[in-house]
Amino acid sequence: MNLLALLKENEQARCHYWDHRDYFLDLRLKWRAQMARHMFHLLPGESILDLGCGKGQWTRALSAVNQHRNPICAATFDPQCHEQLQQQDLPENIEPVLVNSLPEDFKGRQFDYVVGWHMLPVENYGQFLLAVKQLLKPGGQFLLFEPNPWNPYYLLRKTLARLFLFFRKSKRRAQFNRIEMLSILSEIGFTEIRILPYDFLFPPVPKFLLWPMQNLSLIFENMPYIRNFAGELYLWGRNPAPEGWEKPMVNLACHDSLKGRVSVVVPCHNEEANIVPLVHSLRGYYDDYLHEIVLVDDNSCDRTAAVAEQLGKEDSRIKLVRRSMPNGVGRALRDGLAAAQGDYILLMDCDFQHILPELTGLFEAADQGADVAIGSRFSRDSVLLNYPFTKILANRAFHILARILFRKPLRDLTNNLKLMKQEVARKLRLESDDFAANAETGLQPLLMGYDVVEVPISWINRSVDMGFSSFHLTKTGPNYLKVFLRLFGRRLFGKDIVLPAAKQPKPDTP
Repeated sequence: MNLLALLKENEQARCHYWDHRDYFLDLRLKWRAQMARHMFHLLPGESILDLGCGKGQWTRALSAVNQHRNPICAATFDPQCHEQLQQQDLPENIEPVLVNSLPEDFKGRQFDYVVGWHMLPVENYGQFLLAVKQLLKPGGQFLLFEPNPWNPYYLLRKTLARLFLFFRKSKRRAQFNRIEMLSILSEIGFTEIRILPYDFLFPPVPKFLLWPMQNLSLIFENMPYIRNFAGELYLWGRNPAPEGWEKPMVNLACHDSLKGRVSVVVPCHNEEANIVPLVHSLRGYYDDYLHEIVLVDDNSCDRTAAVAEQLGKEDSRIKLVRRSMPNGVGRALRDGLAAAQGDYILLMDCDFQHILPELTGLFEAADQGADVAIGSRFSRDSVLLNYPFTKILANRAFHILARILFRKPLRDLTNNLKLMKQEVARKLRLESDDFAANAETGLQPLLMGYDVVEVPISWINRSVDMGFSSFHLTKTGPNYLKVFLRLFGRRLFGKDIVLPAAKQPKPDTP
């Protein structure tokens, strides 16, 4: 069979599976659309090619997740699917296309992103992947979902099909091994390649296990050994761009209620390499929101302070706060909050530069009246990349205990990505000097009765060029527990959640 015939067969098999067997499809469409948004850090106006779109279910989910602000080419290899697409009332940003030759039917066109779901052909998938590369702009990315060959259910069906002729073999067969695929993708010229397990919620998991599996799936996907048995693999890679290429920025500051009112507070310890990209991106995406950017140099040993000082000379909104010894994230947050003058305070780490497009959800929540908006790494719509499994267990244990004892719906109050009103920030009393202060900035507003909402975001571990985090679970974990017990004890005995201002640790700035 030629390539087009194989792609048509895959598309038809997937559509049949969706129509007759996948009773989790509605949830899966939403989750994977959110995953694509987070993986790509999708910006309005960027183009997407959905190869093998079938009847357009995932195309519509992709469109909806970014409020129909991206042109999407819904490419099908099946004339019947194309006819059904034309009969649907699709959003204006979706363009149905019947593909008769790949990539020739797209001559003169390239896309920012290419996506596909169970579309890798059994034979000569290198030809398909080469076509994907030709269809991507320089710097463009692809995201493909494929069955996992190590999934126990798949292996069982494969074994039974060999032993018993009457047992129907699944058409959703796995088509590659990861080592071979990594080699082919590298030879084609893709970079930053990832092939990782994904999704433990799939038939024949019974419907009544939806809730527990929905919550456990994120843990299983990051658990050593166990993650290899996921239902799917996702393949992600980038078409390399010329040296010096940067992703074009788009003004994402669309809420008049926040313009000129946001102070960004960033604790910095040996962040010389990250400050300039962070500030550049903040101004590129959210310049209209910025009242100031407060960079708190926490006794760095490198040129963090000098770089921040130079940025301040170029833009008066960038302010450097120099701390005296001893250092610590909690101390840096106290000093940064004391210096911030905006009506809204955005707390963030210096290595969040890659996820800035996702902060739109925080600003949306603030515009709608939330007192505090938190970027959640642990919602089902979030994406975790290279997150240490021990930290996942510790984080989940902390939040499960907090949900039970505080009786509050919360998933990730400890992440240092929070947007809050100034009135909330002024009432915070951070007693921890280290990373445990991140738990206080989440728990204190919640227990004081403020409206706290969580917004899904992605989390990407630092790359080598970004330096290394000074967070150590064994040193900081017990202090998180102390924060929890301290606040629980005060609530249990009817005491004030926060210390009186006179007893709060003082800012340490000279």
